[in-house]
Amino acid sequence: MNIKNQSNSTIYGPYQVHLNDILNELMGRLNTASEAYREKTGEALFEHLNGRVKNEASMIDKCERRQLPATPYSALHELTDAIGIRVVTTFRDDIDRVIHIIESFDDCEIVERKDYIHHVKPNGYRSYHLILSMETPYEDVCGSVPGHYFVEIQLRTIAMDTWASLEHQVSYKKNIDPKRAELLSQELKRCADELASCDISMQTIRNLIREKE
Repeated sequence: MNIKNQSNSTIYGPYQVHLNDILNELMGRLNTASEAYREKTGEALFEHLNGRVKNEASMIDKCERRQLPATPYSALHELTDAIGIRVVTTFRDDIDRVIHIIESFDDCEIVERKDYIHHVKPNGYRSYHLILSMETPYEDVCGSVPGHYFVEIQLRTIAMDTWASLEHQVSYKKNIDPKRAELLSQELKRCADELASCDISMQTIRNLIREKE
């Protein structure tokens, strides 16, 4: 297929046809790894995962905020989250297990790590982010074959994910009185710390159960 002859009507240009295939391939591998882990241990590797290709309006908005032209090169080379996967685990140590599995993928190179679990954001946000460069059979925006596409993976526990969902809802509220906004920020930070403490307690309980087995 000559990709240069394909439609160029979106910010992803002719490369858009490959993005869902790449997403589904990587999610399929993670699901397969989870099933293998369950068969071996009787436990789930993660609670659930979901993925998305960032919609065009969101990508254009991000390009504008970064003062980048709204082009396929910006969306797929300058920025790294056109393809995104979120893995939600039950326990904190499962995050390390999923990372280890991702590290074993021969065609994926981890080009960036952001550990917001040990280096918590000021607002209380906790998560572990990976940026992968995945080798694919498709031509990429730089004209290379095999091509490389970025994938952002966020890993977090159920507690971290619950907090992030709440914070996301609050952050999009408009016309909030400044004093109330400050109170909300303080309460969100307090909730984040309490949920982090629960994560540690749940991990301790799991470890104690395993010691008895």
